[in-house]
Amino acid sequence: MLASLSHRWLVAPLVAASLLAACDKQDENKGTPRPALTVTAASPVTETWPVRIPANGTIEAWQEAVVGSDVQGLRLAKVLADTGDAVKAGQVLAVFDDEPVKIEVAQAKAALAQAQAAAEQALENAERARSLRGSGAMSDQLITQYLSAEQSAHAQVAAAKATLAAQQLRLTRTRVLAPDDGVISARIATVGAVFGLGGELFRLIRQGRLEWRAELTDAELEHVHPGAKALLTLADGRSVEGSVRVVAPTLNTRTRTGLAYVDLPPDTLIRPGMFVRGEFDIGQRPAITVPSQAVTMHEAFNYVFRLEPDGSVRQLKVTTGRRIGDRVEILDGLAADSRIASAGAGFLNDGDLVRVIDE
Repeated sequence: MLASLSHRWLVAPLVAASLLAACDKQDENKGTPRPALTVTAASPVTETWPVRIPANGTIEAWQEAVVGSDVQGLRLAKVLADTGDAVKAGQVLAVFDDEPVKIEVAQAKAALAQAQAAAEQALENAERARSLRGSGAMSDQLITQYLSAEQSAHAQVAAAKATLAAQQLRLTRTRVLAPDDGVISARIATVGAVFGLGGELFRLIRQGRLEWRAELTDAELEHVHPGAKALLTLADGRSVEGSVRVVAPTLNTRTRTGLAYVDLPPDTLIRPGMFVRGEFDIGQRPAITVPSQAVTMHEAFNYVFRLEPDGSVRQLKVTTGRRIGDRVEILDGLAADSRIASAGAGFLNDGDLVRVIDE
């Protein structure tokens, strides 16, 4: 019994010492802060980046010609072109019934022949009157009548020739011709219809040329000049490059925007009326860039985490600019010689301790 009690008295101090040592170790661990996250480090890089101005606008025809009827009161006999057809200058697009005009041409020719015969008779009478002038064989009054008849006959011949020319011109205009190379954008012509003079038959995109009419503010227009390149992004993700042809000299008084007219290459997937987004390339300038994963957003502001010497991070609000690929331009808020957290930055808070791995 006494031996058992003495053994307990010997073991108790050892257990107490062990518990005290464990508590001291826990207190020591509590005093040593541990890193919250492992991150990669990155430094800002100065690069030369293109300067682009974004814009929106619609695709329109460069010039749209209206092909109308040059004859009146005739029935349309044939329609030889339809919407979407590519045509050449001088190509026949439609034909009017020319039988009534052919009859009028024949009548005009007959009237001309009659006028010429009358003119020949008047010329003979006038020549005879001139030869008898002063002889007394013919009165002065009759001589004057023959000479006047000659002039009238010549005038009638000229009028008959003009009438014939007008009818022949009308006959040629029964064939409706394309005024230029291009693409038919609209067809109003219908077989059997009777159109008035100047009635619209077709609309033609001249030379098939399309343009992007981009809307820009007055400040943006100052940087866009003829010859500048524009890159358009279509709905299917394809890119189309164009060139600025002209910049509008005036602004819309309601929207306070102006138009830049961009010539586009032929492309079957570009159609008038499309709404397209694009960018104007106006040159290059240096840019301080960081990886896009290093920039976080909170409450509509952009931030980066600067690595501090003590292993912590400090949250800095920055102003961002252009984005190309996986890098972002920093306009303000970050020194060029700073080291920042890159991968893993989205999980950090201001003041967190981190373990750093250099990229």
